[in-house]
Amino acid sequence: MATSSIEWTQATWNPVAGCTMVSPGCTNCYAQRMAARLQAMGMEKYAGTTRKSGKRHVWTGRVNIDEKAMTAPLAWKKPLRIFVNSMSDLFQDAIEDRFVHRVWQVMQRAHWHSFQVLTKRPDIMLRILSGAEFPVLSNVWVGTSVESEDFVERIDVLRKVPAQVRFVSFEPLLSPIINPNLADIHWAIVGGESGPRARPMEEWWVEELRDACDRHGLAFFFKQWGGPRKKNAGRILHGRTWDDYPIAAAGP
Repeated sequence: MATSSIEWTQATWNPVAGCTMVSPGCTNCYAQRMAARLQAMGMEKYAGTTRKSGKRHVWTGRVNIDEKAMTAPLAWKKPLRIFVNSMSDLFQDAIEDRFVHRVWQVMQRAHWHSFQVLTKRPDIMLRILSGAEFPVLSNVWVGTSVESEDFVERIDVLRKVPAQVRFVSFEPLLSPIINPNLADIHWAIVGGESGPRARPMEEWWVEELRDACDRHGLAFFFKQWGGPRKKNAGRILHGRTWDDYPIAAAGP
């Protein structure tokens, strides 16, 4: 089992490796850095997924399917919150609809887990999950990432996705997002960027989103302040941690 140090989940499941950059939130992507290291170590799953560009590695757009990982959650008997494709994005152009359906079938069979599916491409998610072959699964949470006000329209698209639990990840939060419309959203994650080139996040940006969650009745999860050394910065906001989960969620 791939246990995870990501604060809002318990395990990761990566049947896909590789991605493409779609917006400024992708610039310092941790998965991009990690994929480059794993590729350099000779791990076949990540072969060809990154290339050197100046002083950093970037995605090439190549996507590799990991057939060996496809049914892994079925072997994990303890109920878990599972982040699906922490090293990629299930809803990208390079991934065929029929493969997404295979992933959906595994999540349906592994009904004792709660699966967290996060994308920066909610338009593709909406198109695919609106199909009759994709039933709404009570154990699948669908979400989108919004790093600034330039991308709040992703929330509007997410709102249309058939789902029992919808969530927004405001991470990395790169600028203030004032009074976002969070109607029909159940959970929000907020966090600053981490890593060697981390861009700063201001406290009032976090407070604005926490207050928006209060107004809309959302569960609020504060993940981290971020920075080059995120452990040193911690995740305390106003003297406490904020670890709420959606009430509508099934599973652990």
